[in-house]
Amino acid sequence: MNTLVRAQKMTKTFGDTVAVNQVSLQVRAGEIYGLVGPDGAGKTTTMRLLCGALSPDTGEITVGEYSMVENPDKAREQIGYLSQKFSMYEDLTVKENIRFFAEVRGIPREDWHSRSMEILEFVGLSAFIDRRAVNLSGGMKQKLGLACALVHRPRILLLDEPTGGVDPVTRQDFWQLIIKMVAEQDTSVLVSTPYMDEAVRCTYVGFLKNGHLVVEDKPRALRDRLAGRIIELRGRPLNVLRSVSMADQDVEGVQAFGDRLHIRIRENNAPHVITRLKSSIQGRTSDHGATIDKIDMVDPSLEDVFIAILEG
Repeated sequence: MNTLVRAQKMTKTFGDTVAVNQVSLQVRAGEIYGLVGPDGAGKTTTMRLLCGALSPDTGEITVGEYSMVENPDKAREQIGYLSQKFSMYEDLTVKENIRFFAEVRGIPREDWHSRSMEILEFVGLSAFIDRRAVNLSGGMKQKLGLACALVHRPRILLLDEPTGGVDPVTRQDFWQLIIKMVAEQDTSVLVSTPYMDEAVRCTYVGFLKNGHLVVEDKPRALRDRLAGRIIELRGRPLNVLRSVSMADQDVEGVQAFGDRLHIRIRENNAPHVITRLKSSIQGRTSDHGATIDKIDMVDPSLEDVFIAILEG
């Protein structure tokens, strides 16, 4: 499969802080690569290195056939970039914004209008071409940013937490656009996100921790790493159930997920633990007035996987 972005041992420091440390990754044609990790993990710095906004201290970045270090102009021509913060001109209309970015990208004057209207139709903004950007909702601003990033038909689109601060419905709509774009626009995507429900939609997921890419794989393969090791416990009060669960010798970690707990069992101990653990918890909680409504083995989620990585 054709590799559109290849980074090898990228490093970037700011003073004494190593923001990105020997990161290597690749994005192939037709893929959505999700870059996840906690705040401060190095996601935004990685994205800025890949789009050429920052230069690496060491390492190599190739976009298409071009080196970002040796031939940055040609490499950037392959990229569309959408930053975390809205970066359009708020005093311009939707149409004026996309026209500006089309002309900056060198699209001939006779071509920019048809291409711009095609993209605005694609993202659902064709009815708002005369509205000033300052008057757009948060979700519409992100769609305008996406339209401007797509106007020159990039081979690879870099999206830095594109759905941050928008409502769940808008997040869903935006991801439908991403999936449709990969299918219809012949564009691959590298997206950073703090949301695990978004990460699970990606072809590959890479997890950054303290500037290191500590693991990457397909979402299903990542979840399989904890197969048979997650027990879901429902009951009350949760704080008592959590404390009692953590005291068990076979429990590696406990996390609250809304009205339930996910109990992570130590590796190779899971098959015989659930019956004993249920009896143990029931016995230990009886003096505290705690009750168990349900306790069962469940399939691990990406949240379970990444919490285990962070705690490890």
